[in-house]
Amino acid sequence: MLKLCSILLSVILLISGCSLFEKENLTSKDSLEDEAIVLQPEIEVVAEELRVPWSISKVNQVFYVSERTGSIVKIDNGEMDRQQVELEKPLAKAAEAGLLGFVLDPGFSDNQKAFAYYTYWNDQGQFNRVVVLRHEGNKWSEERVLLDQIPSAAYHHGGRLKIGPDGKLYITTGDATTPELSQDIKSLNGKILRMNLEGSIPEDNPFENSYVYSYGHRNPQGLVWIGNTLYASEHGQSAHDEINLIKPGANYGWPLIEGNQSKTGMVTPLFQSGEETWAPSGMAAHNGKLYAATLRGSAVREFDLDRKLTSPVLTGLGRIRDVFVDDEYFYFVSNNTDGRGNPDQKDDKLYRVLLTNLK
Repeated sequence: MLKLCSILLSVILLISGCSLFEKENLTSKDSLEDEAIVLQPEIEVVAEELRVPWSISKVNQVFYVSERTGSIVKIDNGEMDRQQVELEKPLAKAAEAGLLGFVLDPGFSDNQKAFAYYTYWNDQGQFNRVVVLRHEGNKWSEERVLLDQIPSAAYHHGGRLKIGPDGKLYITTGDATTPELSQDIKSLNGKILRMNLEGSIPEDNPFENSYVYSYGHRNPQGLVWIGNTLYASEHGQSAHDEINLIKPGANYGWPLIEGNQSKTGMVTPLFQSGEETWAPSGMAAHNGKLYAATLRGSAVREFDLDRKLTSPVLTGLGRIRDVFVDDEYFYFVSNNTDGRGNPDQKDDKLYRVLLTNLK
């Protein structure tokens, strides 16, 4: 019966043709994780031939997507404009490094400012920094450094930027392959950081004169709020990926505990992948549910907080890096050109699907 429904859905999509965007002919996909068939909703392509896209931002009807290779792509009504980003430091070429987190200032329409997180190198080594970018014409330029010399390494850069409902900038950092730094409050590694938009330390941060908001993280890459409650996604060491409820000053255990392990004074995750690997990245929320892009999981995964259940809801498009909810649509970008995927001729892509079809 499911196979018949899948065939009928394919026929409907072929008959209906294209609307504003190209439609992907996706029907059913075997899910080895759930040992069931996932019936794909109708998915549309908003933009294609992106170069390792990392973060999705949107103002009015215009998208701005950061590319790890060092560009910002403006997407307006299906038209793409790849815009130059002039940075003060050369982008690092290490695996997973480059121009990562990107989020528009709340006053972007008036001040044309945004925040970015990128990995660079100099004669002292490799580091990450948080900067203010200014948009002028069809290019961006680094205007001011807010936080610098976050230690970096070949892997585990973190890199997600989000502005919370409190108007503060939140930043995820990885352990830079030195796990013990995650437990060191004086280190910026393996943390979720919180700052005022002009770069100062908020007076109500949990540790005095410190950007550190939570610690004991390995490589967190997703942040999202439901109301005023913050959630984060995190890469585990070998499987045991996590979805955590974040509280100020809390210790999430890495490298002393992982998965469902427990230890006094440390927080265990709401969800963890067990022996499976998700490699979760960007996050979004809708109707009280969490959604996470997954790289190794090659899906958008839903997390039902009430039922404490998780399952893939969008599959078959390869590695997924970021997700974004706006109005009636759910948007997401693939990451098949990052050197670890199997890109097709027009990858990577920005997709959208009606929220009502995420079931």
